[in-house]
Amino acid sequence: MSEIYLGTKFQSVQISNKAPEHKKLKMLNFWCSYFNNSNLAPPYEGGSSGNLSFRCENEKFIITAGHTALSDDMQNSDFVKVTKSDIKNFKLEYEGKKLPSSESLMHYVIYENRPEINAIFHGHSPEILKYAEHFNFPVTKIEEEYGTAKLIDEMLKILKDNNFIILKNHGFISLGKDLETAGKNVYIILEKINNIK
Repeated sequence: MSEIYLGTKFQSVQISNKAPEHKKLKMLNFWCSYFNNSNLAPPYEGGSSGNLSFRCENEKFIITAGHTALSDDMQNSDFVKVTKSDIKNFKLEYEGKKLPSSESLMHYVIYENRPEINAIFHGHSPEILKYAEHFNFPVTKIEEEYGTAKLIDEMLKILKDNNFIILKNHGFISLGKDLETAGKNVYIILEKINNIK
């Protein structure tokens, strides 16, 4: 499914315009570059179709900013730190120079439900969607619009203890105990796809 990015669908409150700083940003940058170069987050005008994050503490996390192109030379200003999330009222608070990713609340819900998960990579690879059935990945039954509560609800139905799931006609989510694990999940799947083509 190819959607035109129209921005976030939740209320976001900026509590600081300071770009986040964290020792793990260098590793997150590495995987953003990998996603860009492997067509895991296809570009649209002014951005990339994908979002990557890591947990800082509790349910606080750093995530790629909305309407931001994943690239080889991303700056700290291309990320935001989500400091407080309110799924009931569909709003969040954040620190950073840009708006948070449109899927920030989905990342929050995953972190909330899976305390052992510390990294979430969401991409829109046409190749992975094409071969998803071959690998028998869990797939949401209903296609829902990006950034919505309905998409989060569908995702929760298949999340369980799975570390790689497919959002129907939308994209994939890779989860890991750390950034390396979340990234290697995707790398291994792409290697397997290349071997069966």
